[in-house]
Amino acid sequence: MEPGDKLQKLHRAIRSRISKSRVPEDPLHADNTLHWLLRLEPGAGPALKIAAFGHDIERAVDNRKVKRSDFDTYDAFKAAHARNSAEILEALMRRLGIPADLAGEIARLVRLHETGGDPSADLIKTADALSFFHVNLPFFFQREGIEATRKRIEWGYGRLSDHGRKIVRTFSYDIPVLNRLVASLY
Repeated sequence: MEPGDKLQKLHRAIRSRISKSRVPEDPLHADNTLHWLLRLEPGAGPALKIAAFGHDIERAVDNRKVKRSDFDTYDAFKAAHARNSAEILEALMRRLGIPADLAGEIARLVRLHETGGDPSADLIKTADALSFFHVNLPFFFQREGIEATRKRIEWGYGRLSDHGRKIVRTFSYDIPVLNRLVASLY
């Protein structure tokens, strides 16, 4: 099997897993994070694209999903989520025969998708945060309510660069309170 065929098979396998998530926005978020990555870096290579698309795969694997209630802080929860997603992707990539150097870079980027730390990891973090504001926010609000949404908006906005914050300011929501909550940050 050619490397491109393996990557297509990996993409399909990730899509299949994410499509089974109990969180309705997860498939939209995967596609939208990839969309934002390509807007930020049109020439992104395979490692960045796969990491952007599959960064939240653990949320769709019920028997491996980390729970917020198991952690003292939100940051600790997010770090465990990122590590778990990377481990799930590593196992999937081994099964599909993805070359070790590429698989290692994808896993590294997924491990860093909540914190960034270098230009490539920062791209994934920004694309993920933009996608949260672009597609996830209304779903999150409907599920979690206003106070949890306020905290999540503040946390997510804090992850963004100045450029990312300018992009978020262009977003508009059908739920007026979301527009007010986001606007209160700038």
